[in-house]
Amino acid sequence: MGNSAINAVGLRERKRAATRATITAVARSLTAERGLSGYTVEEVCERAGISRRTFFNYFPAKEDAILGHVDDDFPEEVVARFMAGGADSPPGEISASLLADLVRLSLDLSERMSASEEETRQLIGVIKKEPQLMLRIIGATEEREGEFARLLAAREGVAADHPVVRMAVVLLGNVARKTSADYFSEGNTRPYKDMLLENIAAARTLFSLPFSTSHFDSAHAGTAHSGTAHSGTVHSDTAQSNPSEGAQ
Repeated sequence: MGNSAINAVGLRERKRAATRATITAVARSLTAERGLSGYTVEEVCERAGISRRTFFNYFPAKEDAILGHVDDDFPEEVVARFMAGGADSPPGEISASLLADLVRLSLDLSERMSASEEETRQLIGVIKKEPQLMLRIIGATEEREGEFARLLAAREGVAADHPVVRMAVVLLGNVARKTSADYFSEGNTRPYKDMLLENIAAARTLFSLPFSTSHFDSAHAGTAHSGTAHSGTVHSDTAQSNPSEGAQ
């Protein structure tokens, strides 16, 4: 594909993203003003300067327009920077820079959130006003986490169900959600970046504490022996063991 064709594709995608963003902004604004049932798709189209057909090319319903599109959560330039971080790591091996790059990715995405902070606060207000949107949010969250898992797996050259990929999605997702909830809470004056880094550091401290799966294997074995004792057969090693020792 030549440079002109690539540029044309890039321009087309930017226009599509801009149209999606406009539709979402209008849908959120109208919902905040009137509630979910207080306006029509036609009114969204009128404010956004698009046709009804264009609206449904982007979103199947008003609720989806309010939540936005998954592609807009992962901007091309941010994704490219993240993917480049794992380029020197052999395929199938988790790169040494993964955690640092995940933190940088979170901060890059948070900068976009800060640029549209008022819109984010508006969305929070809309959700409080229309709690039925929570079901849509759950579905959207699962879609976004699936996309993130595919992105992460592609960078590391591993399967999307790789344990590290799964845990990265779960842990980073929950840290980000907790940070966002605290950041947008009433009375908060701390920067999002500081709060996010503090929470990630706390999680890292927790998971750096001593831990061995053999501790729990021993506890399980002790429990199994205790069960045998209850059956009426007492072995000498059971009489000497203390099931709680394995969990210490």
